[in-house]
Order: sequence, then structure tokens, then C-alpha cells
Amino acid sequence: MTFRKYLVLAGITTFSTAGDSLLARGMKDTGGISLHHLSGLLLVILNPWVALGILCLLTFFSCYISALSWADLTYVLPATSLGYVLVSFIGRIGFHEVISPTRWVGIMMIAAGVGFAAAGPSVTPSRHPSVATETSPQAVSQEMSS
Repeated sequence: MTFRKYLVLAGITTFSTAGDSLLARGMKDTGGISLHHLSGLLLVILNPWVALGILCLLTFFSCYISALSWADLTYVLPATSLGYVLVSFIGRIGFHEVISPTRWVGIMMIAAGVGFAAAGPSVTPSRHPSVATETSPQAVSQEMSS
């Protein structure tokens, strides 16, 4: 895997963690919101923490679909799970949330699972014969038209 691909996977973890944390911060400021009051739901976007969280999650989504273009879902999804571990630490340290020992065991199991999933290949070789080459926009458009 190239450095650029590792950078995309790091972006997935970083932006999902930042986005979720910023949304949580903004929603703690805002208070309870009901789905029955659509105007309140739309106004919460004006909260700067929520707006930054949404921007981070949009960046996460861009990295995520980029990663899915060159790697299997079964590789990319466990890589994103590392964000859950980081969110737990941010929740504990930044938001002073109480995390039970059972939950910490679950978090460590997620971390171990990420390690096992990352040890395998990022692409199923028989399903992606041209993985070694980068896909250009011209090649994609030619493939789409045929």
C-alpha cells in the first residue's frame, strides 16, 4: 500500500473521531432536541461545534468512499473502527464520561479486531485483478461507457 492510501485511512479515523466529538460537544451545549420540532433540528446546525462536526464528517465520508474505491469493505470498515476506540478516550478525558470496565473490555476487543483485520490483504486478489495500478478519471469514464 502506498503512503497516500495510509493517509486516506488515517483521514478516515481522524475525521470521524473529530466529527463525532464536535457533534457531541455542540449537542451538549444545545440540549434536548425532538424530531417533532423540525425547526429546532435545523437551527442546531448554526451551533459552531455542530457545524464543524458536520464538516469533519463530510471530510470523513470523502475519505471513506475514496478508500472503498481501492480496498474491500471488509478491510476499510475495521480500519474505521479505530475511531470508536479514540472516541471512547475523548469521551472519558474530554467529556468526563464514566466508562464501565465491561465497556473498556469491549473497546480493547475492537482494538484487537482492528489489528487482526489490518494484518490481511486490503483487496481480494481474485476480485480486483488491476489493483496494483492507480485508476485515473479517464480510465473510469472509459470503463463506465463500455
